[in-house]
Amino acid sequence: MDDKSILNRISELVDEEHRLRSTAQTRESGTEDDRDRLRALEESLDQCWDLLRRRRAARQAHGDPDAQGTRAVPEVERYLQ
Repeated sequence: MDDKSILNRISELVDEEHRLRSTAQTRESGTEDDRDRLRALEESLDQCWDLLRRRRAARQAHGDPDAQGTRAVPEVERYLQ
């Protein structure tokens, strides 16, 4: 997956997240399925952003960005921001 593909995926996930949040607001609160999907979207977004950052860091360090893989959700979710 190249940087452009990752950015496109991020854009798709953000669009879906916005649609779900908008739908949840009009119904006062989302369904449990909506909340589960939002949580999954947030995790996927974190994974994509992590991968993009690591690819960019590898490129700056003259490494191979393609050697970077997606980290597991528990690993990415433990980061402090």
